Amino acid sequence: MANTASAKKAVRKLAARTEVNKANRSRMRTFVRKAEEAIASGDKEAASTAFKAAEPEIMKAVSKGILKKNTAARKVSRLAKRVKAVSA
Repeated sequence: MANTASAKKAVRKLAARTEVNKANRSRMRTFVRKAEEAIASGDKEAASTAFKAAEPEIMKAVSKGILKKNTAARKVSRLAKRVKAVSA
């Protein structure tokens, strides 16, 4: 257990940042899930709209340090590919 004032503060800060990161990660995953559900339903318009909402959320996760840039790019690319397949 932390026994100096600075170590105790570091533990508090870590807990606070963890909560913020969890919330941001959850928000991103919710948008991605909505896009995946729209794709699964086969609705072209809904899938396109959901994808347009999910993409900025994924990229925002990069700026917040939740995802790495290439991971986000891969997720966006795969999601776009699936949306395009629904459109065809």
